[in-house]
Amino acid sequence: MINEILLMDGYGLYVWTAFVFTLLSFVSLYLVIKIQYIKETNKFVSKFGTLNSERSAFAKSQKINREILYNISKI
Repeated sequence: MINEILLMDGYGLYVWTAFVFTLLSFVSLYLVIKIQYIKETNKFVSKFGTLNSERSAFAKSQKINREILYNISKI
């Protein structure tokens, strides 16, 4: 029974290699995006992390910064 699932009437090699390739592609894409997200988060924190209240309010009023802060609060 296991052999039938693995071999799939001769198409098993193609099916399983395609499955593994797709899985590895998704994992690598996830890791690349996560690394980029961490870099951008660190860049934002280094730029706006130590602000006085006036500059902090200004940074929060900008659209892109609001989106970043919203996404950080989800984590």
